[in-house]
Amino acid sequence: MSVAVAAASFTLAGCASFSKDGGMTLVADQTGSVLGTPAQKIENEADAAAAKARVRTLLSSTLTANAAVQIALLNNRTLQAAYNDLGVSEAEMVQASLPPAPTLSLAHLTGAELEIERQLAQNLLALLSLPRRREIAEDRFRTAQARAVEATLSIATEARRAFYRAVAAKETVTFLEQSRTSADAASELAKKLGETGAMPKLDQAREHAFYAEISGQLAAARLRERSEREKLNRVLGLWGSELKYRLPNWLPKLPSKPRASDTIETEAVSRRVDLQIARMDLMVLAKEYGLTRATRYIDMLEVSALSRDTHSRVTNTDYTLAPGPTLVKSETPEIEKTPRNGYEISFQIPIYDFGEAKTRLAEQSYLRAVNLLIDKAVNVRADARDAYQSYRGAYDIARYYDKEIIPLRETISEQTLLNYNGMLSDLFALLADARDRISANMQAIDAKRDFWLADVDLHAAMTGGGAGTLTPSPQAAQAPSN
Repeated sequence: MSVAVAAASFTLAGCASFSKDGGMTLVADQTGSVLGTPAQKIENEADAAAAKARVRTLLSSTLTANAAVQIALLNNRTLQAAYNDLGVSEAEMVQASLPPAPTLSLAHLTGAELEIERQLAQNLLALLSLPRRREIAEDRFRTAQARAVEATLSIATEARRAFYRAVAAKETVTFLEQSRTSADAASELAKKLGETGAMPKLDQAREHAFYAEISGQLAAARLRERSEREKLNRVLGLWGSELKYRLPNWLPKLPSKPRASDTIETEAVSRRVDLQIARMDLMVLAKEYGLTRATRYIDMLEVSALSRDTHSRVTNTDYTLAPGPTLVKSETPEIEKTPRNGYEISFQIPIYDFGEAKTRLAEQSYLRAVNLLIDKAVNVRADARDAYQSYRGAYDIARYYDKEIIPLRETISEQTLLNYNGMLSDLFALLADARDRISANMQAIDAKRDFWLADVDLHAAMTGGGAGTLTPSPQAAQAPSN
């Protein structure tokens, strides 16, 4: 029993304790270096009030992509729940670092003799393996921290995607509203000219149909704008009066040149959080495998300290000399207490299982994790290459629309209008050009949106947080032509 007591004294000195920050300092540092905005856990009313004030300040100005990320990190409750999971993991780590509690049992037996037995039992094997178990629990907590970082990056990625989609939808609505205003004016002019007999009925119908088509496209665009804005509201965790924020009218301009691809794979392998988590899981499995091999023959080794008191009834006989002289016999009942101390050692005898099945299970689980880690590293590299190809392709397409197609369409529209005013072309040519110009501008908006989404996906492919597969619009997927 002294061995168990000594081991308990040794392990108690190394028990883990709760940290002041709940593990959030590391999460905040890593997310801050990647996003420029550190993660923040809302733990009390003061934190909630400060976060609400910060959100209100960010919403008072026209929203930007970075502001959307900051709001999501403060206001998204799914993310806050992930930080609570980190707190649960820390509690499990502290609990796992504690030595197993001893078992105290009392036995009271009556009969010819009264016996009271006290037994203090301690699982010695669990106590001796506690340092390794505590080390495994600490590794699991570090893995939980990495998962919290991954959850933060995922929410940030989702917020950026929703922001760019919402702004693109609003830009499309703004452009179609301008186009419908022009079509409305042309339709009204055609109606007045038709009343005077200056415009044939066929040309009037073409003008009215053009206006109706633009109105239909605008209605669909407004519906999409509301849908995309609600998706953004959901990610940012906004409701009530907070929904009155302003979005930019236009998507950001394209960068002057695209990002180089020299270090894409290297950055992805070194920075991807999900790959780091896989490495940590493998490390934990390796330590668990070693612990399994060390305890393969014995699952339980219990040492008990025994203390037993036996209470027996005895009779003391005394003889006294009475007058006479006569011997008088007297008997006095008494309780005799007999203390006995000792110890007991119990362990399981592996008659049917010598630990081979347990060891084989741990071994195969470890090898499975090794193969999955290697496969994940290959996939991370492929993700980075694929994301860069989408990024570079989307940049080239958007740049082509911005520098070639839209300027050409503007030139064609100007010349067509001059020809129409000079009576060198008819109304049909003017309407056809207007339809082509509107289509080209909407394709240009979609191409710019796809580029910014591809930029978000590339960043996610290198750092983690849910690299999505961008599905380009049918217009942007086609090779641009004059």
